[in-house]
Amino acid sequence: MTPVIAIHNLHQFYGATEILKGINLTVAPGQVVGYIGPNGAGKSTTIKTLIGLLPDFQGEVSVLGLDLRTQAMDVKRRIGYVPENAVLYDLLTPTEYLRFVGQLYELDATLVDKKAADLLHLFDLTQHANNRMSTFSKGMRQKVLLISGLLHNPDLVFLDEPLSGLDANTVVLVKQIIRQLADSGKTVFYSSHIMDVVEKLSDRIIIINGGQIIADGTFAELQATRDTSLEQLFGRLTGNDTQTATAEAFIQALNQ
Repeated sequence: MTPVIAIHNLHQFYGATEILKGINLTVAPGQVVGYIGPNGAGKSTTIKTLIGLLPDFQGEVSVLGLDLRTQAMDVKRRIGYVPENAVLYDLLTPTEYLRFVGQLYELDATLVDKKAADLLHLFDLTQHANNRMSTFSKGMRQKVLLISGLLHNPDLVFLDEPLSGLDANTVVLVKQIIRQLADSGKTVFYSSHIMDVVEKLSDRIIIINGGQIIADGTFAELQATRDTSLEQLFGRLTGNDTQTATAEAFIQALNQ
């Protein structure tokens, strides 16, 4: 079985600063991969490299069996990407924006209109389908972004904090969508700081710190005897397991 992601000795730089320091990773089809790490660890840099936004990398990377260095456009046609911050064309309506996305993927216009209407309805946005997105809340914009990232039915989906700004009911819906995408054979590469969601949703959890992978496996495989949650495991492995003491010191400082 051809892996959907194959990375060998990936190095990535911002200027003279090395962000990714020799990443090696293989991802099989049909997995939900939780990719977590502290701020600045290299999570977003990894994703932006894999989707072709940062082409000046060192190492070997293939996505969906395609060489990322020489076939980046072919890769982009077959993947979906939902970034943390919904940067949309504010003067467009959701319908107009999704038509634009459909044109980028060379989808049939009639099919795009039907899919857009159906997906907007499922996200309770039908009544806003023809309103300018400049008036939308963060959660509404995030819904449109999620739809646009999945509109072309990609084989591999990259999600970077996809639950940002969503209400509780929509969070439950998106979690179900992620699970059913994987159950249908698609692969989801999921980055988030919400540990309990990553723990419950992921088939496999990868922890990155300082530009290097420091843990990789199911939660059961990664779990040490004294770690009762992914939060505890994450804190121990990344050297940030003093939050309880820090919180106590914070409260003491408030009460001075």
